[in-house]
Amino acid sequence: MELIHHGGKHTVTGSCHEIRVENHAILIDCGLFQGADERPLDIDFAIEHLTALLLTHAHIDHIGRVPWLVGEDFHQPIYCTEATAELVPLMLEDGLKLQLGLTNREIQYVLNNIDCLLRPQPYNQWFTLEADESTPLKVRFQPAGHILGSAYIEIELPNGEVVVFSGDLGPSNTPLLPDPTSPKRADYLLIETTYGNKRHDEIESRSERLLAIIQRSLADGGAILIPAFSVGRTQELLFDIEQLIHQHQIDANLPIILDSPMAQKVTESYRNFKTLWGKEAKERLANQRHPLAFEQCIVVDDHRSHLKIVNRLKSTGEAAIVVAASGMCQGGRIMDYLKALLPDERTDILLAGYQAQGTLGRAIENGEMQLEIDMEEIEVNAQVHTMSGYSAHADQADLLQFVQAIEPKPKQVHLIHGEEQSRAEFGERLRALGYEVID
Repeated sequence: MELIHHGGKHTVTGSCHEIRVENHAILIDCGLFQGADERPLDIDFAIEHLTALLLTHAHIDHIGRVPWLVGEDFHQPIYCTEATAELVPLMLEDGLKLQLGLTNREIQYVLNNIDCLLRPQPYNQWFTLEADESTPLKVRFQPAGHILGSAYIEIELPNGEVVVFSGDLGPSNTPLLPDPTSPKRADYLLIETTYGNKRHDEIESRSERLLAIIQRSLADGGAILIPAFSVGRTQELLFDIEQLIHQHQIDANLPIILDSPMAQKVTESYRNFKTLWGKEAKERLANQRHPLAFEQCIVVDDHRSHLKIVNRLKSTGEAAIVVAASGMCQGGRIMDYLKALLPDERTDILLAGYQAQGTLGRAIENGEMQLEIDMEEIEVNAQVHTMSGYSAHADQADLLQFVQAIEPKPKQVHLIHGEEQSRAEFGERLRALGYEVID
């Protein structure tokens, strides 16, 4: 067995890993580089020998270079879960518009080529990968709890050993999706370390903090801006906001503005796959509640309506909650809100996800008081809140729990998808527990 990392080894974007076994050469993810990682989109590694592509989930840093891969004449099967197969074209369509400015016809041509290669698979069922003159490999997707359709991947080698790629693991006790369960066996474990050196806020306390921010906004005016990833974070936020409205009778006149066409489509996919929801979410449905489609939520479709809302909030200073992409403030409709409302001290910015190095979101998180947006200097007077309880990633405790539940211990634990400090600290914790760690 040989492992080769084409991206996402020492960073949290651009995930792309290759495993070679006998005549098999399997690619795991093919993601976009973001933030400070400015490598080109072109596929800079050999692909003619590849026999399959496996996708862990539909976030753009795990699938964003698939169009370039297919454009280089990759025509092997692309395996993923059924929900991921539904999300992939939505995510790629948005990315192709932003990155290349392709026409709708050109985008559809690219997506049709990818769709022909997709082979959706159910969770928890082995399927077989064939290769010329080689023993077939067995592969299985297991729920990762990160976003809808996310999975960690088990690959059974011809000698019976099992390699596990974690993909991105979700945190424990989130209400919308079930927690990930560790594999029964993993001789070789490749595990993400995005938050390998941090502990998140308790899930139970995140809605309390959100409520406090909302109440302050209602008292003194000003908008609450939440840059949110279209897949996962937006749905978790809507879920919590619906609960707060239900429990605390929040002012019915407070608009909850979902200003992201992509997030609207993804939220519909979440509703289509209700069977994958967690226990608490299913209980709300049983009680005739609609946690992702409640009455107070205003959906903004066209760009003209978007600009109208931005100008209104800027001129009136009225209270509102705005959820808009992108999650790292690297484009999307959130940029207009930031440009208009960051100078207003009544504004609250709620950073609910990971902010990669080199992104505007990281600069806001770091407390920079002057930012450049659309080549203009923007003064930051807004209140900035970082709420790690909304992270879609497992924290250090979750990651350790995932590893320690695997018995017997993995022969090797490979650390990927993390910045240097995060990998180093998590590696130290594992070595202290007796694991062989490969960094």
